[in-house]
Amino acid sequence: MLRISVFGVGYLGKFHLNNWKEIAGVEIVGFYDPDDETANEVAEKYNLERFDDPEELMDVSDAVDVVAPTPNHFELCEMAIKKGKHVFVEKPLANTMEEAQQLVQLAEESGIKFQVGHVERFNPAFLAVGDMKLNPMFIEVHRLAQFNPRGSEVSVILDLMIHDIDIIMSLVKSDVKNISASGVGVMTETPDIANVRIEFHNGCVANLTSSRISMKKMRKMRLFQKDAYIGIDFLNKKTEVIRQKGLNDSNAFAFDIETPSGKKTIAITNPPIPEINAIKMELEEFKNAILHNTKTVVSELDGLIAMDVAHQILEKIGNNVITH
Repeated sequence: MLRISVFGVGYLGKFHLNNWKEIAGVEIVGFYDPDDETANEVAEKYNLERFDDPEELMDVSDAVDVVAPTPNHFELCEMAIKKGKHVFVEKPLANTMEEAQQLVQLAEESGIKFQVGHVERFNPAFLAVGDMKLNPMFIEVHRLAQFNPRGSEVSVILDLMIHDIDIIMSLVKSDVKNISASGVGVMTETPDIANVRIEFHNGCVANLTSSRISMKKMRKMRLFQKDAYIGIDFLNKKTEVIRQKGLNDSNAFAFDIETPSGKKTIAITNPPIPEINAIKMELEEFKNAILHNTKTVVSELDGLIAMDVAHQILEKIGNNVITH
């Protein structure tokens, strides 16, 4: 039985608790949260022990799940790693690049399993194209959300856009060549809206727009590559693939178009969307990595790479941010 402890049982922490309770082979030994009202509510509702000392809780755990606010990530993760505990931490990995680099070094030296909660990697719409050979040369992303004070202690780059940065960095097998970015602070002192262009050495270009002051929600990614267009709707869990018709597209909607090189048959398919709970799946994968001594799906290095690009973006925005 894997003994898990949860640090931070606010809005997202409760989702983690609910999912841990459904995962076989796991025992939640307790939780830590400095907010008395939240902690008392959780202790009663989930029949769990509240610990006032994070070290004491870690000492009775095999692994920790850090769902605390970003500024607390480093202290809790460092403490856990030094105690030899496996770590799952919500994105972003840490509050600063220096903290993130230290955590990566500590994790590598200790040999513990470390996973960062970039949950969109487990989104059913993204998993639906997991068997496809993805080699995008142009990527367009829109991630729009209504304003919520939760998470606003960091910029929209580290709050929302980092999900897409992580996915893009996992798809594009090339180093970043250039980044250009602009951002506007409206509700907070950090960018609440941002538009970013990332150019890679292999010629791929990614355009990303993120806003947390939108009237409507949207989480869409469009991938354009030589042989296909792939549209991924993370919010509505839908995926569309348009390409030249092949042997595997017998059930696709198809139509002919005339081109200078002759007639082409285009196939439109909607890959089946797996019925999975993304949060539960990422936590299960973390558990499996510990039990089977395998690599975590989103490692501490993946978290560092996403943070590095995010901080380059913030640096580019720099003094151009307009605040009201």
